[in-house]
Amino acid sequence: MFKKHLQFSFAFFVIFFFQLLVETDPKSAKLILANFHFAIKPLITISLMIFLGYHTQLRGRFAKRIFIGLVFGLFGDCFLMFLEVDPSFFMLGLASFLIGHLAYISAFYLDYKWHPSIEKKYTRIAFVVFGLFCLGFCLYLMPHLNEMKIPVMIYAFVISCMGVMAVNRMGRVNTLSFNLIFWGAILFIVSDSILAFNKFVFPFEFAGIPIMITYMAAQYFITVGAVERKLKKHSVIEAETN
Repeated sequence: MFKKHLQFSFAFFVIFFFQLLVETDPKSAKLILANFHFAIKPLITISLMIFLGYHTQLRGRFAKRIFIGLVFGLFGDCFLMFLEVDPSFFMLGLASFLIGHLAYISAFYLDYKWHPSIEKKYTRIAFVVFGLFCLGFCLYLMPHLNEMKIPVMIYAFVISCMGVMAVNRMGRVNTLSFNLIFWGAILFIVSDSILAFNKFVFPFEFAGIPIMITYMAAQYFITVGAVERKLKKHSVIEAETN
């Protein structure tokens, strides 16, 4: 997979590296990149949008919905960059990522609809696992949220739904696409969980490093998974399930 998209993967790794430099040592990053350091974070999703558009030509509803998710990820990144200017940008960033997740959920649902009658054992497991995560996440954060209780609860519910819908693609698409998008969804949930812990419970030094590593990997995996997506023929699905 990396060999197939070697040039893009290398370019994305360069963006990845400089974003981590911004998170770990902002002064050095500003010295090396000058004012261009403000462009590094937006380049994460911009590069992925270009990659997705180039390989899919945005043909089909799936590619379009993933692209919309990346667009709102870009908005979210930009809003969160300027929290020091206005703390209200956090809510705008939260709303942007929420819409992005809904776009991803709607894309994953297209694959579920391709053959909804597949045995739903893994769907039931996903409901239990992500349901427990959502409940535990909300209960743990609740004492720290104050006026943010409802927005965070809604967000937790949506990212949990994204995890369930990523699981629901199993058996309906090729293995590579399924694995990339599944782990992308998991990493997105991990990234958002670390961000929430750092924001509401216990701010810790260099929190941006694990947040950005998991976030950038999540967006990369979801986008490459969309590019590699191939729906299985109904005859193949039925043969595999019999």
